[in-house]
Amino acid sequence: MDVHDVLTETYGRLPGLVRAAVEGLSPEQLCRPPLPGANPVGWLVWHLTRIQDQHVADLLGAEQVWVIGDRAGRFGLPADPDDTGYGHDRERVAAVRPESAEALVDYYDAVAERTRAFLAGLRPADLDRIVDEAWDPPVTLGVRLVSVAEDDLQHAGQAAYARGLLGAA
Repeated sequence: MDVHDVLTETYGRLPGLVRAAVEGLSPEQLCRPPLPGANPVGWLVWHLTRIQDQHVADLLGAEQVWVIGDRAGRFGLPADPDDTGYGHDRERVAAVRPESAEALVDYYDAVAERTRAFLAGLRPADLDRIVDEAWDPPVTLGVRLVSVAEDDLQHAGQAAYARGLLGAA
């Protein structure tokens, strides 16, 4: 198995995790924190999707899926490409209101498809390309892709756990 296959396999696991976390939940359940101060399932899945969308769009030099069409409207939010959920306080977390589990899955699927297409075009040497010089050491494409996958997988696990706390397992 080469590095391309490893990345494709890793990112390929996320759609099933996203679906399992949100399927069958009502809009109210998606927005309800399982415990005071905890992030709700809907916010966690929205956030992990926003992170992947923002980073992959940046790597492609393209617009984010989030700002194309009225996707943001399905979440009660403006199409702000800088709003990924990073640093959200309770009020901003509560403002993320997906209209349905389907809205979350549709958004994730669109981002995942773009990510799959991007990964399909990568060559091993591409992974050493510097994509962010703001860090010491500078971040390579390979490190960025691993970082995004790791963040998404953690949030998918948190969403599954939060779903269980809602009694919706």
